[in-house]
Amino acid sequence: MSYFRPLMRPEAQWVPVGPLAQFPDVGVDDGNLIQSRTCNAKKSQPGCRIFLVPKTDPSQVTEIAIPAGAATSPSEGQDLKDQVVVFRYRGKVHALDHQCPHNAYPLSNGTPFDIEDFGVVLSAGLTCPKHGWSFDIFTGQSDRGLYKLPVWEVQLRDIQGIPWSGTLTDGPLDHGQTVWVRRRQKMG
Repeated sequence: MSYFRPLMRPEAQWVPVGPLAQFPDVGVDDGNLIQSRTCNAKKSQPGCRIFLVPKTDPSQVTEIAIPAGAATSPSEGQDLKDQVVVFRYRGKVHALDHQCPHNAYPLSNGTPFDIEDFGVVLSAGLTCPKHGWSFDIFTGQSDRGLYKLPVWEVQLRDIQGIPWSGTLTDGPLDHGQTVWVRRRQKMG
């Protein structure tokens, strides 16, 4: 047994959640994540995707279908445990727990926004419409209280599953990049 390398926990497993081309950029409007948007000048699709990723076996990932033209999350009123919402905001892919830590409301109904100070963009946030609380989508920190939203790690990979070393502006989004996510690992 090596004391220098921690044992791999099941929840540390990377899971694929689809091609990057299936994630429209939601930073170009003021709508909530679930609203349909045009992606790559093609058909209209929801601005986010929702996945159930069991902690005990992440390989059993399943997508929760969002009906065409849905105005609210299909998970509303359900148990949101082990669900992740994945979306692209201003060119960067984000993955967050689907459940608001304040009131267990589906964050796919939330609206992303820029966190600014005197016109300088410092970060990005997501507002939960249930009570108006906001969370930084990079750190998970709430704007009120001590609530923290779990933020997932995101990785872009090429067709062969090798981590993508380019940027999203390297060319069109049909080069086969895929999005992979996993729960953020706790240090120590």
